[in-house]
Amino acid sequence: MLPHADDAITRDGKALILAYDHGLEHGPVDFDPNPDTADPEAVWELATHDAVSAFAVQKGIAEAYYPSYSEDVSLLAKLNGTSNMWMGEPDSAVNWSAEYAADLGADAIGFTLYGGSNNEVEMAEEFREAQETAREHDMGVVLWSYPRGQGMKNDTSPRTIAYAARQGLELGADVAKVKYPGSPEAMAEACEMAGPAKVVMSGGSKTDDRAFLSTVESAVSAGAAGLAVGRNVFQRENPVEILDALEAVIYEEATAEEALERTGNAAVADD
Repeated sequence: MLPHADDAITRDGKALILAYDHGLEHGPVDFDPNPDTADPEAVWELATHDAVSAFAVQKGIAEAYYPSYSEDVSLLAKLNGTSNMWMGEPDSAVNWSAEYAADLGADAIGFTLYGGSNNEVEMAEEFREAQETAREHDMGVVLWSYPRGQGMKNDTSPRTIAYAARQGLELGADVAKVKYPGSPEAMAEACEMAGPAKVVMSGGSKTDDRAFLSTVESAVSAGAAGLAVGRNVFQRENPVEILDALEAVIYEEATAEEALERTGNAAVADD
């Protein structure tokens, strides 16, 4: 990783990456809870929220919409991704190059690595090419570090998540996105293993507001730089309110309860 390489996709050293690569990775099912979000424009509008430090999308979404939002949104080009119709050993197709992302105006690239997969070696080599090209264009690098595959007995154990965070540092990522390992102590170890690279927690499947914000609070208090989240924002009926709450927890280090109170809507806690 390089000092300050992630400045364009962070805010005061913290990050809230809004991810919207779900249409490719998961398909239309992820839009069912909030059908309006099948329209990319609706989520681009969410990405203009002050809490959002970067917006992660695939090539087609970036091409179609980023020119209209380039003044208001920091673009994180998610270079690889595969539909869940793929049934083989975990792998992720490289769908665009870092050079093309730079030409489009991206501030950073994102790349998934499935450590433990039979395809790990090939994916790491693809990441190396993307990472070095990103450096040539002064772009930050975010690694979706997701241990998965035949080599993994428990892909969410604390030591496995710590290993995933360390892979981010070792391979040259500025930010490593990992799953929450279950406790503040385990998250603290993951952050320690990442050294100077930042660690952000994966948002995961939608949960109720209080439980979600409490987990984010725990991760931040343990040293995480923030969050990379999709469904836990755009699947909600009031996504702006949860972004307001996340802004308080991540950037102001408010508690989950304090953040819920700031929304001005008590019902959000029992979403």
